[in-house]
Amino acid sequence: MLIIGCDFHPGFQQIAMVDAETGEHTEKRLTPEEAIQFYRQLQGPVRRREELLLLLDDLDPKIGELDVAVEQAAERDAVAQLLQTHPGVGPITALAFSLTLGQIERFAHSRKVVSYLGLNPSEHSSGGRQRLGSISKQGNTMLRSLLVEAGQSAARLVPELKRAYQRLKHRKHSAVAKVMVARKLAVRLYWMWKTQQPYSATRMQGSPTGPVARAIRPLV
Repeated sequence: MLIIGCDFHPGFQQIAMVDAETGEHTEKRLTPEEAIQFYRQLQGPVRRREELLLLLDDLDPKIGELDVAVEQAAERDAVAQLLQTHPGVGPITALAFSLTLGQIERFAHSRKVVSYLGLNPSEHSSGGRQRLGSISKQGNTMLRSLLVEAGQSAARLVPELKRAYQRLKHRKHSAVAKVMVARKLAVRLYWMWKTQQPYSATRMQGSPTGPVARAIRPLV
């Protein structure tokens, strides 16, 4: 098995590998601790293994410093603080959402935000028929990726998102379900910001004419 790529993200690494005999491509998502064990168990030249471990040792403190800087910036950003009240949304996603959208008044409704972030399905019309394809992938790639990742965390914590994810996953594919949850999360964050209301553990409303949330029971 040959390593063909390593992507370093806050909190995890994405390692791409290919089987030298079959050409089969696989990927692993590892925490920093899992990555260290993975590199130590690699078969092959010791020098290359040691180089990877040294690279990891060098990157970890730098990533930690960046994490602290982002957390401090998010603490100074009122919008980021508001958005972090939604389960699964951390300082990196909240701050990126705040800085990328800039002024929420630019977006008349949530559809504009979804389109701006490239989370809307592409449209192909022919002969009077409308066909929806994969997402347009326009806009900020980093924020779209963060929303997908935060959406997975939110789907584990919010029953409504969890049900929606599981339904679409069984009908289509997990990748499609992840994008759907990211789109729902973007809409939720938009309305929280638009109405200046923190998250409430109730059904979030996506309609421009409705409140961001309708209280059923108080939070504890």
